[in-house]
This record gives sequence, C-alpha cells and structure tokens, in this order.
Amino acid sequence: MTSADPPHAPAVRHLSLAFAKSFRPWFLGLAVATLAFASAATGTQDATANGDTRSLTIFHTHSRESLTVTFRRDGRYDDQALSQLNWLLRDWRTDESTKMDPRLFDILWELYREVGSREPINIISAYRSPATNGMLRRRSSGVSEHSQHMLGKAMDIRLPDVDTARLRAAAMRLQYGGVGYYSSSAFVHVDTGNVRAWPRMTQDQLARLFPDGKTLHLPSNGKPLAGYEIARAEIPARNAALAKQASAGGGSVGGLLAGLFGKGKPAPAPAAPEPTPVKVASAAVEPEIIEPTAIAPPLPPRRPAMQAIVVASAEPMALPIAAAAPVAPEPVRKATNWSEPKAAAKALFDSRTASLNLTFAPQLPGDLTITRFSGPAVKPLPVLRQASL
Repeated sequence: MTSADPPHAPAVRHLSLAFAKSFRPWFLGLAVATLAFASAATGTQDATANGDTRSLTIFHTHSRESLTVTFRRDGRYDDQALSQLNWLLRDWRTDESTKMDPRLFDILWELYREVGSREPINIISAYRSPATNGMLRRRSSGVSEHSQHMLGKAMDIRLPDVDTARLRAAAMRLQYGGVGYYSSSAFVHVDTGNVRAWPRMTQDQLARLFPDGKTLHLPSNGKPLAGYEIARAEIPARNAALAKQASAGGGSVGGLLAGLFGKGKPAPAPAAPEPTPVKVASAAVEPEIIEPTAIAPPLPPRRPAMQAIVVASAEPMALPIAAAAPVAPEPVRKATNWSEPKAAAKALFDSRTASLNLTFAPQLPGDLTITRFSGPAVKPLPVLRQASL
C-alpha cells in the first residue's frame, strides 16, 4: 500500500477482483450466444440487422397472376404483403390458401440476387391442399405423402433467364433446406425443411460447389466431404435461429445487440398495417335466391300440315288399246254322209266330230213312258271294217 492509496483501497481492489471473477463466465456465455445468433443472421445477409427492404416480383404460371410486393420493410416482415403472397401462392386447383413460411421469400430474394436474374420469378407450384396432393400421388409415385407443399414450406420455381442447373447450384449453396432438381421440366424445388438435395451430385461436382467441404449435402456415393462435421455444428443452429426469427416476425438483430450492451434502445417497430383478408376456398358462399315461377305443362308437338293434293283438271289422255287381230272364220264343214263307208270312217277319226257314248240294252224296257224315255229307236250301225284311207 502506497501513500497515494486511500485507506479503503485494498478492500476495493479485492471487491473488483471478486466481481470480475464472478462476472466473467456470465459475460463469456452471453458473448458466445450473441455471436452465434449474429452469425446465424449473416446467412441471409443480415437483412434485419441492416434494416433493409426486400421486394419480389412473382408470376404464377397456372393462375397467370403476377405481383410485385415488398415483404420486408426496415428489416421486419410486412403482414399485408405476406397476406398477398399467401393468396398468390394458393392451391390454384382448389383456390385454398395457407400461411406460407416467410423464410421461403428470403430464399427467393437470396437466389434472385445470387444468379443476377432480371425476370419475374415463375412459380410452378406452391401451397398444395391435401386433396390435390392425394390426386398427384395417385398419378406419380414421386409425390410425398407428407409433402412440404402441404405445410406451406415449399415452392417449385423457375427463372426464365437463368439456366436450371445454375439455379440448383445456387440453392444448394444456401443450405437453407431441401433442393430438388427437375431438369426435364426446367424447375427447381426449394423448401425450408432439412438440408438435402435430390438427385445427389457426384463427389467431384459437390467438391467443386463446396471447395472447403463444409456442407451437409451428401454426394451420390454417400461419403460426406471433409468439412461435414463442421457443417453439422453450424448450419442446423443457424437455420433454427432463422426459423425462430421468422416466427417472431423478423425482429431486428441489431436492436437485440444494442439492448444487451446498453447502446441505446432499439427503434420502435412501425405499426403493421391491417392484413389483407385472405380468400379461402372452403368459405361458405351464400346461395342465389331464385323466385318460383309457374311452369306450363309442355304441349304435344303439332302434327305437320298435310299438303292438299291438286288434281289436274285436264281430261285424262285416252290410252291406246291394241285392236284384236282378226280371226279368220273356220270353214263350214259339210255334213257327213254316213251312208258312205269311207265318209263315215273318216268322220269317226276327225277330232271335230262329236262322239256319243251309246249303249244298247239286250231288250227294250217295258215302261216306255213320257217320264222314262231313253231316246228314239236307232237303227243299229253296220259293222265297219277298217277302211284304207
């Protein structure tokens, strides 16, 4: 103790040392936690800490709707803008909407800047209702039963002026969630689930994409790169912090640091405007009232009018009748002289001679009366010999 030291200097010195020893663990823990939270925010280029403003221009390829909206203002999510995005990204088949994960919009904003696109972001698919997801599963085995689309945490996107393979690589470098590459359909799937990619890159492709090897993505052979363990320690914690920040509304990380270290109070957040009501397909629609009207019974179809048959007044033309050809009269045949044998024989064989079927009784009947008359007595014909003609 020197003459310059006051009488209570030793007590003060011991108190300061004791306070420093007790404060050091708490301070170091707070500093580590603060730096970890701050490093997590750097993954999205610290939008909230810098208080920046983020905008997107989106075009839905199925509904043909487009929207340019500022979803972050001064580092905070804009509720009205999020409601507009929720409706634009609805299930276009059923018109059902849901609350989309706002981290998806940060991913789109990062990708848009990374690849330098100048075209609107094309949305192929966003929210997917359970009915739509079931229908797609019946069509294709590649649709997951518990798809991230059903949770409002996935989108299928395309940038018309950017190669699909380049868009895929940029999305994988972010390591914010899942990345699906559909080269034949020219779109990339992005979601906020676990870090993964399909189909997987080869070992060489993944090594070129991550030269330091610090990635959670696995190559097609299943062997992780050299920095895989480091990535396991950092990236999940970063993504969890971002998810917590998004669920809290995107508060300012810079304001949190200032509050912890006493460098002024954080600026009050601007009042969020009233959210735009979101149209939901399941909302009841008031039916249209139709006044009842008397309906006359249907009449049978009318019989078509018969056209009158007009008969010509002119006298009908007499049809020519062919005159019968004159028939020559048969020559008058002379009476046969039966007394002559030759004439009688010739008459017998003539077809024109009438023949009589005459029979002769052996004796005359005794009752020759008027009522029974067999004819006059006929002289028996002479026996004829065959005459030579």
